[in-house]
Amino acid sequence: MPATGSRRSALMDALREAIRSGRLAPGTRLPPYRALAADLGIARNTAADAYAELVAEGWLTARQGSGTTVAERAEPVPPTRARRSSRPPRPAHDLRQGQPDAAAFPRTAWLAAGRRALTAAPNEAFGPGDPQGRRELREVLADYLARARGVRTDPDRIVVCSGFAHALRLLFDGPRAVLPARTAGPLAVEGYGLAFHRGLLAAAGATTRPLPLDEHGARVGGLAEDPEIRTALLTPAHQFPTGGPLHPGRRAAVVDWARGRGGLVLEDDYDGEFRYDRQPVGALQGLDPERVVYLGTASKSLSPALRLGWMVLPDHLVDRVLAAKGEREAWASALDQLTLAEFIDSGGYDRHVRRMRRRYRDRRDRLVGALAEHAPHIEVTGIAAGLHAVLRLAPGTERSVLKAAAYRGLVLDGLADYRHPLLAAEAMPATDGLVVGYATPPDHAYPAALEALCAILPPPL
Repeated sequence: MPATGSRRSALMDALREAIRSGRLAPGTRLPPYRALAADLGIARNTAADAYAELVAEGWLTARQGSGTTVAERAEPVPPTRARRSSRPPRPAHDLRQGQPDAAAFPRTAWLAAGRRALTAAPNEAFGPGDPQGRRELREVLADYLARARGVRTDPDRIVVCSGFAHALRLLFDGPRAVLPARTAGPLAVEGYGLAFHRGLLAAAGATTRPLPLDEHGARVGGLAEDPEIRTALLTPAHQFPTGGPLHPGRRAAVVDWARGRGGLVLEDDYDGEFRYDRQPVGALQGLDPERVVYLGTASKSLSPALRLGWMVLPDHLVDRVLAAKGEREAWASALDQLTLAEFIDSGGYDRHVRRMRRRYRDRRDRLVGALAEHAPHIEVTGIAAGLHAVLRLAPGTERSVLKAAAYRGLVLDGLADYRHPLLAAEAMPATDGLVVGYATPPDHAYPAALEALCAILPPPL
C-alpha cells in the first residue's frame, strides 16, 4: 500500500492537473478535507496536508467559515498550439559536404576512454577551466600532430577552442581580437571557400580579398602584388572545396611572403588526415612555426558534436589569444578534453581514423564507379582526399540540376555557393558543378543516394 506521503503527492498532483485543465474553475469550492478523505479512503491528515500545501503554493484559497476554493488567479493553461518548426524536413537523400558519417562515431571506445579519463582525472579538473585547455590534451596533441601532420610545436603553444569558427572569432572578432580589422588590414582568402566563414569575417569587420585557384591550388603569387595584405587564410592540404593540395613551390612561396611581409598564414587543416592516394601532405606550419597559425578540429575525424578544436600558435600570439578567451574556459568541456586526450593517447584515435579512411575511400570508389556506369560524361575532381568530390557540369546547367535534386529530396550543394563574390571572371572563370559529400549518409542509405544523384545529372550534350 502506498505510503502516506505518496498519497498526499498523488492527491496534490491530481488537484493541480484538474485546475490546470479547467475542470476545477477559479472560485470552485472544494469539499471539506474530512469529506474528501472519507470519499477517497485516506487519512484526514493526508487530505488536510494536501490542501494546506496547495494553499501555500497559491493554487487554493482557504478562509475561516468559507471553506477551501480554487484561487481566482489559478487560470487553466490554454492548449499549446502546434508550432511550426523552422528547420527543414529531413531529406530523403543527404549528400551534403562537411559532415562525417554520424553512425560511425566510436561510441564504445569513446565511452571506455571517458571512464579511464574520469578515473585518472585530478580533482582540480572539475573546477573552473583553464582557457588554454587541459594540459593532458595539449601534451598528446603536440605528439600526435608532430607524428601525423608534421606540426612543430609544444604544449605551451597550443590553445584549445570549440572549433574553427571559434578560432576565427578569437583572432578577428570582439574587443580583444588578436588581429582586429581596423589594424590588420584585408585578409587574403581562397577564391572558393565556405560562405559561412566569409560572413563571420565580414561581421567582425574584416575585408577579404580572393585569390584565384588552378590545378595547383591558390595562386599565392598575387599576395606580393597587394601591399595591404598581411594575413592569408588557406587550406594547403586539400583545397576546399575544389580539391588538391597546394603545390610545393607555392607552399614555400607563401611562407617566404609571410616572412618578408611580417605577416601570417592561417592554415585550415579541416580534413588533412583523409588522403587516399598516398600519405597525407604534411602541415604547412612545419615550414615556419612563427609565421603559420595551424587550425585543426575533431569535427571531421570524430564528430562536430564534440565542439573541440585547437590552435597551434606562434609564440608571440599565445598570450594574446588567451587574453581574447578570458580568464576561464567558457566553451570547451574539460571532460571532453580529458576523454579526447585519453582516446588519442591509448591509440583509439589512430585506429578510428584508419578505419574511417578505409570506409570513406570505399564510399568515394562507389561514387566514382556509379558515375562511370551511369554518367561517364561527368568529370569528377578532388577525389584524392577529403570527404567530398566535385562533379563538373556543362555551363549553365548547375541551377537546373539543383532544382531536380530538390524535387527528388536529394540535398547537396552547387559549386557556385562557394565562389567569393569579388572573384573576377577574368581572374578565374566560373565553373558549374556539384559538391557531393559522400561521407554523410549511413551505409544502408548510400546506394539509394547514389541512385538519386545519377538520376538528376544532365545527359551528355
